[in-house]
Amino acid sequence: MPVVRTADLQSHQLHGSTFTPLIRPATGSAELCVWRLEVGPATTGVSHRILREEAFVLLSGSIALTIEGESHTLTPGDAAVAPAGSTISLTTTDLPATVMVTAPVGFTGELPDGTIVNPPWVN
Repeated sequence: MPVVRTADLQSHQLHGSTFTPLIRPATGSAELCVWRLEVGPATTGVSHRILREEAFVLLSGSIALTIEGESHTLTPGDAAVAPAGSTISLTTTDLPATVMVTAPVGFTGELPDGTIVNPPWVN
């Protein structure tokens, strides 16, 4: 049974946020990816289109999650799912936030300029 130890994790920085992979092909998963997303206070995330479904569970802080132009404020314990092909963004308040995120293996995103992002935390 593959076990992922916190001490062995390597985090990635992108757009002012920290992505820490937990479950992914490199740790033995064939279908699922799970990562911890830490977003600093007063951060406005980059709007992007996701090419696969993505789910979010807010662990701490508060975020506004916008999916296809519809924004909802999440508080700890709240969850949301963004369908494949949707445009999303995430904004924090004056407090930092920690989000557990899951998506299928092969997850990618597309930035507004057309750049495809193949996140290293899902490989």
